[in-house]
Amino acid sequence: QVQLVETGGGLVQAGGSLRLSCAASGSMYIINTMGWYRQTPGKQRELVASKTRGGSTNYADSVRGRFTISRDNAKNTVYLQMNSLKPEDTAVYYCSCSAGGTYWGQGTQVTVSS
Repeated sequence: QVQLVETGGGLVQAGGSLRLSCAASGSMYIINTMGWYRQTPGKQRELVASKTRGGSTNYADSVRGRFTISRDNAKNTVYLQMNSLKPEDTAVYYCSCSAGGTYWGQGTQVTVSS
């Protein structure tokens, strides 16, 4: 079983920055893709950014140019640097990875004030 622990969420002003971190542990398989999703009440969880072990990245149009995903394969850790934050970015952010199955973190709240 895989455990993912997220840190870095919080309350920031519009235009500010946050850095989310997620460390995966306990995987019996090599982790292929790691990524970040976000969800607000009543809405479907959506992809924010993802990165494969080989370095291929994917970003939601709404965050491209503002957010940067990075990854440390040796530590099974993925990061999300969020700059120029907007109130629309407010959501619960979830870390995810694929490793012989799909696993999710507990989520961390990001709130951006006007």
